[in-house]
Amino acid sequence: MYNLKVVVIGAGIGGLTTGIALRQAGFEVEVYDRVRELRPAGAGISLWSNGVKVLNRLGLGEKMAQIGGQMDRMQYLTKTGELLNDIDLQPLVEEVGQRPYPVARTDLQQMLLDAYPGEVKLNHKCIGVEENAQGVTAIFENGHRATGDLLVAADGIHSMLRQYVLGEEIQPKYGTYVNWNGLVSASEDLAPKNSWAIYVGDHKRVSMMPVARDRFYFFFDVPLPKGTPVKPDYNSDLAEHFQGWAKPVQLLIERLDPSKTNRVEIHDVGPINGMVRGRVALLGDSAHATCPDLGQGGCQAMEDGLVLTQYLLTTNMGVEYALQRYEAERKERTSAVVQKARRRAEMIHGVDPDITHKWYQQLAHEDPTDVTSAISKVILAGPLH
Repeated sequence: MYNLKVVVIGAGIGGLTTGIALRQAGFEVEVYDRVRELRPAGAGISLWSNGVKVLNRLGLGEKMAQIGGQMDRMQYLTKTGELLNDIDLQPLVEEVGQRPYPVARTDLQQMLLDAYPGEVKLNHKCIGVEENAQGVTAIFENGHRATGDLLVAADGIHSMLRQYVLGEEIQPKYGTYVNWNGLVSASEDLAPKNSWAIYVGDHKRVSMMPVARDRFYFFFDVPLPKGTPVKPDYNSDLAEHFQGWAKPVQLLIERLDPSKTNRVEIHDVGPINGMVRGRVALLGDSAHATCPDLGQGGCQAMEDGLVLTQYLLTTNMGVEYALQRYEAERKERTSAVVQKARRRAEMIHGVDPDITHKWYQQLAHEDPTDVTSAISKVILAGPLH
């Protein structure tokens, strides 16, 4: 198509990846975000191979390798520290053609900001959209208006633009558990530095993953009723929730810095009925926020950006046609991931205690290659095989 102008709302992982892909395709792009300064939500993210491949396609593979952690194995352990399963990730890497990288979110966002060849306009809260046959205009609270040929709504799980696209308000759905996450110095008394260690028991979970600069990205999951009052002393709160768990779990609780630890009630969005209206396309969490139990949230946003760019580049039948093609491909893929991630969240966190108990037993007897092929199935269902 001719030289399109694209307005992107949201400068998270999805918005920035899309901005980079569109600029590399030769389109004019403006990226806006409502915040005064960009601070990513959450401390870390596991970027599986499908997300990394999108970055490879955008020429960012080498930079990603520098900020990603060296994760060679996954180890499942009981709450008291007995090994349930030790999974070599090399068969997965060979099957899908790319290693995964756990990464600190600030490192990932900074890498994407550095790679985006333009200014991200901050402190611009989008409050409305106007559309006609010629184009689409984003209206901002500060009075600014940005007009383009299409608008990408990458404005997150609490998207303002989702209601415009769907014609109804969709509230995020509680994923039944609370997650504490942060970064801590890596040391062997916590976990092997090349492994993803996951402790499970009592419908709870503790995880440590290696990221760059000799750190672990950690998280704790506890199933709690929505709106459970926050106890500001995270160390003693977690010590209570994980009383009697293995020594490395206790050491992690002692060492975490509560002022740099996030506490999040996990929610998801979808599956929804559509991702596109006219010249406006939902992308990333605004369309399909997932429970983080598959590690696919950021990866799906990256895939969205790549697929959207491909359709805009490869059709001459107009913007709306390209967006319909994008919706048809991405709705099916992302709906499946949202549903699979929710089922996994429920299985891990004791929504049906019998199912969770069976999962614990399965972990102890499962062939490691069954685990890696289940992960690779999710990865290979995406646009980059």
